[in-house]
Amino acid sequence: MFLIYLFLQFLIFYYKENVKKQKAHTQLFAFLKCGGALPTQMGVRYSHMFLILLLLHGASAALKDPIQKWRTLSGAPPLVIARGGYSGFLPEAILFCDLQLSSDNVGFCKTGLALDNSTLIAEVFPKNAKTYKVNGDDLHGWFSVDFTSNQLMDNVTLIQNVLSRPSIFDGTTGMSLVDDVVGLHPAQFWINVQVSMFSLLAIVLPLYLDYRIHTLWSVHKLNIEKYISSKAKEFGVNYVSSPEVGFLKSLGGKLRKSNVKFVLRFLDEKLIEPSTKQTYGAILKDLKSVKTFASGILVPKNYIWPVNKDQYLQPTTTLVKDAHALGLEVYAFKFANDSISSYNYSYDPSAEYLQFIDNSDFSVDGVLTDFLSTASAAIACLAHTKDNPLPPPRTVEDGTDIIDCSVQMSKDAVPFCMDSPDLTKGTTAATMFMTKVANVNEIQNGSGIFSFDLSWSEIQNLKPDLVGPFNQEGLTRNPAAKNSGKLMALADFLAFSKRSNVSGILVDISNAPHLATRGISIVDAVSSALVNASYDKDTRQQILIASDDYAVLVAFSKFPGFKRVLQIGHMISDASKQSVEEVAKFADAVSISCGLVVEAQGSFLVRFTDVIDKMHSANLSVYVRVLRDEFMNLAFDFCANPMAEIVLYSSLMAEGIMTEFPATAAEYFRSPCSDFSKNLTYTAMPPRPGSLLNVTDPHALPPAQGPAPVLEPADVVDPLLPPVTVGGHGAALSSNDSSTKSGATTAGTSSGLCLLVAGLAALLAVSSR
Repeated sequence: MFLIYLFLQFLIFYYKENVKKQKAHTQLFAFLKCGGALPTQMGVRYSHMFLILLLLHGASAALKDPIQKWRTLSGAPPLVIARGGYSGFLPEAILFCDLQLSSDNVGFCKTGLALDNSTLIAEVFPKNAKTYKVNGDDLHGWFSVDFTSNQLMDNVTLIQNVLSRPSIFDGTTGMSLVDDVVGLHPAQFWINVQVSMFSLLAIVLPLYLDYRIHTLWSVHKLNIEKYISSKAKEFGVNYVSSPEVGFLKSLGGKLRKSNVKFVLRFLDEKLIEPSTKQTYGAILKDLKSVKTFASGILVPKNYIWPVNKDQYLQPTTTLVKDAHALGLEVYAFKFANDSISSYNYSYDPSAEYLQFIDNSDFSVDGVLTDFLSTASAAIACLAHTKDNPLPPPRTVEDGTDIIDCSVQMSKDAVPFCMDSPDLTKGTTAATMFMTKVANVNEIQNGSGIFSFDLSWSEIQNLKPDLVGPFNQEGLTRNPAAKNSGKLMALADFLAFSKRSNVSGILVDISNAPHLATRGISIVDAVSSALVNASYDKDTRQQILIASDDYAVLVAFSKFPGFKRVLQIGHMISDASKQSVEEVAKFADAVSISCGLVVEAQGSFLVRFTDVIDKMHSANLSVYVRVLRDEFMNLAFDFCANPMAEIVLYSSLMAEGIMTEFPATAAEYFRSPCSDFSKNLTYTAMPPRPGSLLNVTDPHALPPAQGPAPVLEPADVVDPLLPPVTVGGHGAALSSNDSSTKSGATTAGTSSGLCLLVAGLAALLAVSSR
C-alpha cells in the first residue's frame, strides 16, 4: 500500500505546466529528502523481543569519517540506478530508461511493452488494442508503436501498477519523453531495451522478460538501433542494456568508437535467450564469452544472494567475484523498499543494500532500484560504519541504550515481562488453557486468557509466539523463530540488566487498579524486585518507571533516583498548558505517539505540532513511540524507509525514540549522517510534512477527520489506587468504573509499548550471512 515516488514524472509535469525548472527541482528535493537516511545493521539481526529506548543526545559522538574503500571492479562507490524515478541530486545516481518508441519514432521512458498495465490508455483508446507475437507467444494490449507521440503525450496518463502502492496519483502525470528526461541533466543516462512478457503476476509486479525487441520495432519500420545511435551522438548515452545477446552485438558494432557501456541483462536462469537459444543459466556459466561484447551484466539480486523457499538468505554465490576476475561489472536489480524480501533484513531495505555493497568479499558495481534515495544513503552514510562505536556507555549487542520490561502479574503475584496481560497475544496459551478464556472489560474489549488467572508455573510452560502487527498482510516477523525463547520473570530481567552494559532500563506498569481488586499489588511487586536487585542504590544505570496511571507514578516518588515517565495514550491533537504543568508535578518525562508529534491525514504527513516544545518548556523529557520497520507502518512521506522516520524524530530534539527494531536505529546513529553539523557531500535529511500532500489532488484524498481533543488536566490525573483486596477477583466490576481505569489512556487499549514476551536472554538472532 505504498507509493513509488515518481519524481521524474512530477518534474516533467511541472515543466509542462510552465513552472520554472528551479522551482520544480526545489519541490522534488523535498520529496527526495524523505528517503534521505536509511541505516541498518548488517551481521546479526534481532527479532523484536523488547521495546528499546534509544537515547538521542550525543548519538553522533565518536563517528569515524567514511572509509572510501570499495570492492567494486573500479574501486569506486557503487552506482545507484534509478528505475522510474528522478536522479539528479543523489550521489552517483544514474537515470534508467526503459525505452519505448511511438509510431513517429519519438522515444519514451516506460517500463513494460504493453501500456495498458500502467496507464489509462485503454480508457482513452478502447478500440486500439492489438495482439503481437513476442518470442512466439501472443501478447495482447495497447502498444506505443501504434500511436503517435502527440496521441501519447496529450491523452495518456500513468497509473500505479503495483497493487500494494496507493493509487492517489493515478491520472495526474503523463509518460516521460526521452528528451525531457535527458533535459534534466542526470549524472548518467542508461537505456534499457525491453520487451515484457506479462502474466497474472505481472499485474502485481512487472517482470522484465526481454525478447527480440528489434523485431517488433521493425514491423512498424522503426529502427531502435538507429534511434539509440542518434541519441548517443546527440546527448550521450552512458549505458545500454538488453537481455538479447544478438542485439547488443549488433549495436556494439555501430557504436564501437563511443564510450557507451553495453550490459547484458539476465532473466530467469531457465528462460531461453532468443539469439543464442541458450538458457540464461547456461550463459551465466560462460561469462568469458559475455566479455567479448559487453562490459557488464545486470542480474536479479537472487543470482548473488539466493533466498530459500522460506525467505531466508543462502550462502552467496561466486558470481560477482567471477565476473570481476574477467573484468565484467555486475549490477543487481529487483530492489524495492515495499517488496517482501528476506527475513534476514528485518524489513530494513538499507540492510539489503549493505548486504550487496558492504560485505567482506565483494561489492556489486551498482543497484537498480525503485527507491534511489534509500540506496544512495546506504552507500553515502551507512557503508563501512558497522565498526563505528555508539556513544558510551557501551550497549547490548543490538545497539540499544535502554531495554524495557512491560510487567504483567501471575495469579500468585509473580511479575514477569510481557506486552499484554492477555496471553493469547504473544504466547501459545490458546493451545493449552482454553478453559481459562474470560472477558475482562477493564483490560480490553473481547475475550482473552489473562496472566492473573494462571500461576507462574503454568505460565512458564508457555512458549512465545512471535506475532507482528501486520501478520495478516503477509509481513510476518522471523517465522523460523516464531516459538523460540522463553518468558522472563522481572527478577531475571533485572539480573540480566545488571550483567549487561546497557545505560538503563524502563519498567512499564499498567492495569494497577484492576490488579488491586484481584488482591495483587503490581506497584509493591515491582518496587520489591527493584530493591532486591539494589536498583534503589545503584546509580550506574538509569531507571525509568513508565505508566499511564498518575497514581502509579506518584507511588514511585519514594525512589528519588528513578525517572518517572507518563505514557500518554489518548488520541489527542495538542496539550494544554495546564495539562503540561500538571504532568510536570508528578513525572519527569512523557512517552507520546508519533501522531502527536507529526499530524497526518490518511497516510500523508501534514505538519509538525509543538507538543515537544511544550513539554520541554516544563522541563519534561520526551520519548517518541513506537517505531517499526514494516513499510505498511510508515507514512508515504518516508518512502517506505524506516530509517527516514528515525531521521525525522531524531531531528526534532526528542530525548529518545522507542523502537521494535533497535539494530536499524543503531546503524543510523553509527553513521556520519546522524550528525547534522558535519559538512558532508551527501547527508540524510528528514522529510518535510506537507510537501507530498501539497502535490496531490485534494479530491482524491480521504475526508479529513475532525481534530482530536486537546489534552487537559483531567486526562492525566487519576484517582488514588484502590486498596488491595485480599482474595478479590475483580471480574464483576463494571467497565464504566472509573476507579479501575487510568485517565491517561483510552479504555480497551494497551499502552502500545512492548510487543512480545521473552526477555533479552531469549532474543532471537538471525544471521544475515
